[in-house]
Amino acid sequence: MSRSPDGVIVAGCDIGALTTKAVIMKDGALLGAEILNSRARGAESARRAMEGLLGRLGLQWDSISYCVGTGYGRNVVPFAQANVSEISCHGRGAHWLVPSVRTVIDGGGQDCKALLVDENGMLVDFRMNFKCAAGTGAALEVAAESLGIDVSELGPLSLQAAEPALLRKPCCILTQIEIRHHLFEGRNRADIAAGINEITALQILPLVRELDVEKDIAFTGGMAKNVGLLKCLERELGTEMVRFPEDPQLVGAIGAALFAADRARTRS
Repeated sequence: MSRSPDGVIVAGCDIGALTTKAVIMKDGALLGAEILNSRARGAESARRAMEGLLGRLGLQWDSISYCVGTGYGRNVVPFAQANVSEISCHGRGAHWLVPSVRTVIDGGGQDCKALLVDENGMLVDFRMNFKCAAGTGAALEVAAESLGIDVSELGPLSLQAAEPALLRKPCCILTQIEIRHHLFEGRNRADIAAGINEITALQILPLVRELDVEKDIAFTGGMAKNVGLLKCLERELGTEMVRFPEDPQLVGAIGAALFAADRARTRS
């Protein structure tokens, strides 16, 4: 595992389309983390997340020796000395948490990525969806709203399904119409939830299969909290994914903090 210099505190801040995450590390250990809903202004989201975390840990701003920003808003983290792509950060963070990881699926709010890392957690190759919101966290939120539930309920509800509803439309807007049609016909909500997770998994899998997939495989980002989607991906890939000791939504911020530790070491 990467270690930060003795006594040096570093931070990572990941501004995503839906949530902002901040972590603080010292001597290769995670001291604490914060997750907040992203606001319209990325800089404000970053500041609120870090201020809340510093307050809980009893630290001051000048306690942080180095901070790296990542994510959708990585360029606007006002207190970061550098920024690193979320692709590299998710790979680094996943590998640090579980060193056997070689393939990472990052399910974000506005996009989904599949990436390969080497034995040191460094990026080797990746694929990313560019053209459509289908297969993203935002699409899952829209689908859950159409079903009349919070997105956090989608996974547990789907596990109660007797027969998953078949959703055929690749577009998340057309899927929304299909969901409402199933509801109008009186279809069980659990079956529809399972259908939502299945079509989402099918939209993610082509990204993974374009890579030379290696085990172990990890699922990061907010979408990884959906246990139903996780099980769909595991079934299609024919293998279990690793389980992280920390919230999978924090993986990018952890990776950013590890890069911050590297840079703090270089400066010292």
